[in-house]
Amino acid sequence: MELSNNSNINFVSRTAQDNGVVSQVCADEIVKPFPAGCITVALGGSVLSSFVQTKPFYTAFHIAVLKPKKDLSLQEKLYYCMCIQANAYRYSYGRQANKTLRDIELPDFIPEWVYTTPISPYTTANVQSAIPLCHINKWGEFTLGQLFDFEKGKRLTKEDMFEGDTNYLGAISVNNGVRQLIDASAIFRGNCITVNYNGSVGEAFYQQAPFWASDDVNVLYAKGWELNKYIALFIATVIKANRYKFSYGRKWTMEKMKKSLIKLPATAQGSPDWDYMEQYIKSLPYSDRI
Repeated sequence: MELSNNSNINFVSRTAQDNGVVSQVCADEIVKPFPAGCITVALGGSVLSSFVQTKPFYTAFHIAVLKPKKDLSLQEKLYYCMCIQANAYRYSYGRQANKTLRDIELPDFIPEWVYTTPISPYTTANVQSAIPLCHINKWGEFTLGQLFDFEKGKRLTKEDMFEGDTNYLGAISVNNGVRQLIDASAIFRGNCITVNYNGSVGEAFYQQAPFWASDDVNVLYAKGWELNKYIALFIATVIKANRYKFSYGRKWTMEKMKKSLIKLPATAQGSPDWDYMEQYIKSLPYSDRI
């Protein structure tokens, strides 16, 4: 599939995020995209991640495309996605769902709450095209240690965890890193980026509110410059692009992280172009909902 400025067909892969969409590609002259309204199910990777595709799409390997045998509303399709995904605990990287998806049992009847629960679609006031992303060859290289001061999270045992209202961050890849809410004082102030060095290594999130982070998480504060949520989201995305270099067996320790190089848009003077990063994120659809 070809990528270009005219790419407008969703490409669905085995991810659990972004409705399974990892990029957009150009339409192929021979291979027609799947129609909108189908359900996609990951058979490997993030096994049984299930989504309703609202636009025509292509898929990657090990993706099942389910076409309802009878007309279903969006609410009904979302319900079945939830039911399919509830079976994910039975699978793992070594036990995929290629041969057993057809055998998963689903409820015979759809409960009434499926029809009465309101679904409010996200809207955005950003209707203009996003600011063009300058070519990465023009970006500058910076170590994370140049850009950030580092702090390490602190271990908190389960015996000391009680339900409360303080965000507790673990080395997970979802929910902005927040594993649960605890009854303890926050040990880190907000307006920073957190990066997992263990667990889901390389997952990076912007933290706006004060929080407690586990010792599997490194906490990054801007060094000599002003961070905001827009710049943080740009940088967190770049940091996450380095996840492939690390794994559970090759952890991204603080010392390695400080020395790690990332590329960012730069000014003519060679400094990070903070204003460009902020304006780029602000120009994206739905960024007004951040």
